[in-house]
Amino acid sequence: MEIYLDKRAVRQIRLSAQDAIEEGDSEALREDILEAFSEDQIEEIERRLDNGDFFEFLTDLLDEWSGDDVDEVFELLDAQLGDVGIDLKFEKRPVAAGDEEEAADDVVDDDDDDDDDFDDDDEEEESLEEEEEEIQGE
Repeated sequence: MEIYLDKRAVRQIRLSAQDAIEEGDSEALREDILEAFSEDQIEEIERRLDNGDFFEFLTDLLDEWSGDDVDEVFELLDAQLGDVGIDLKFEKRPVAAGDEEEAADDVVDDDDDDDDDFDDDDEEEESLEEEEEEIQGE
């Protein structure tokens, strides 16, 4: 089975994990991870777990977490769910705010170029039409 966590869920887990690192409390993180999964996904995970309890699974996972690395939470989730036959898919690292601006600067606006191409095409068509008229007038 494959489970995909969308960007919003990944972002929320990352923020929550960062808060857990700063505050030393993982209760909110456990709840946010739980909320990232749909009821159907949780039911399927629980069917595959030995103890059948996703909340307990998350508790054990967070007990195993070192508590100082946000990415480790995702690595543990991926590994532990992989052990029960679930392939977890998620965005590995979201684009940082500064990187988004740089990426936006790198984007080329092709619309302007297309307009120029149309103008050139129009001029070429007019030239061709004029040539055809001259040929027909002869």
